[in-house]
Amino acid sequence: MDQTLYIDIVRRFYPNAKTTEDTINSLLDVIESKLNLKPNQLMHADSMCCDDVNAIQYPPRAYEMLGPFHMGGLNGFPFAGVTGMNAFAHHVPEDGAVVIFYAPHIGVTKEGKIGEIHRIGQSGNSSCCGAAQGALGKLIDNQIIQDDVTSLDYQMNSIEQIFLRSGSRIKEAESRIFEATEVMFEAIDDRIQTLISKTNYPCKHVIVVGAIFINGDSDMGSFCSYKRFEHLDLETGMRTSWMADFFA
Repeated sequence: MDQTLYIDIVRRFYPNAKTTEDTINSLLDVIESKLNLKPNQLMHADSMCCDDVNAIQYPPRAYEMLGPFHMGGLNGFPFAGVTGMNAFAHHVPEDGAVVIFYAPHIGVTKEGKIGEIHRIGQSGNSSCCGAAQGALGKLIDNQIIQDDVTSLDYQMNSIEQIFLRSGSRIKEAESRIFEATEVMFEAIDDRIQTLISKTNYPCKHVIVVGAIFINGDSDMGSFCSYKRFEHLDLETGMRTSWMADFFA
């Protein structure tokens, strides 16, 4: 089965999903058409899970941009914080733009099982995202204690607290791992917007892209479902959605 067939399975859960290759091509095409900027004028940061599968399935063409600066930890939350955002922001070409991509990730197998993938060299499936599945299991078993965040497992504890705050919503969902990933996206999206508001960029343009990153089985590649694609003009403060252009 190739990606063009597999995407129909992914779209059962994410109707607007594209292959990662098509996603990055469309992204760069829109930016060039709108701002006349080439990839080497774009300073790229991502906030994605540190799971090795995301490195394996990272789109090669993304490396035509400068970077990436990695802001994300477990399940893609931007644990690099204000310091990370400001550090990367000061690497952007003055005549260029910042591109911030953020996404929790989730697996979908070729059999249509969500929350799992078949990884290279393994005989069976494993959780994806494993951290999300772990936090979800603790939520279902009522094992998460409010405000229990330790330095020993800070990132995992933070995800648990995010899930706990939306506990009823997740538990009552038809697909709990799907809903937990939606909750995680909203938490990441909110934090990214806050970090942007607290950062000074030495350029005119900030491009903000929020999505669900979808991992396939080891031979299937990856996919992406965009939920936000915005241009922020730092001179005027105006935000413009480019979603329609992306899907045109």
